[in-house]
Amino acid sequence: MLRETIKAAQVAAMKSGDKGRLAAVRLILAKLKDKDIELRTAASLPDDDALVVDVLQKMAKQRRESIDLYMKGGRQELADAEAAELAVIEAFLPQQMGEDDVKAAIAAIIAETGAAGMKDMGRVIAELKARHGTQLDMGKASGLVKAALA
Repeated sequence: MLRETIKAAQVAAMKSGDKGRLAAVRLILAKLKDKDIELRTAASLPDDDALVVDVLQKMAKQRRESIDLYMKGGRQELADAEAAELAVIEAFLPQQMGEDDVKAAIAAIIAETGAAGMKDMGRVIAELKARHGTQLDMGKASGLVKAALA
């Protein structure tokens, strides 16, 4: 399970004295704990690995946005710190699908569902997320779906 892998990485970072990696791993574990607390009152709990991947994807997206903003603001040292955290976060994410693979998956779903235009975009995205949600960035995928349906 992914959660145990992250906890093992925390122990390894403590033993090796890698303070940057340790801080990033602790941040991940804190976000996971926040999500666990948030879901205590939920009617149904998602699969644990799917939950962890979802949290990691959100954290990675936040880091990418921060890096862009810091670069535009001329704050290279802060951008470097965010990039280091992003590298640790991405190490735990499953291998992402390439753009060609995403396009092929979108084409297959469009063919299966018989989607004809923009009115079917929600259905295609829902199916795409159900099948490949952990392996792709849904922000980029929605643009590809829009292009395929236009």
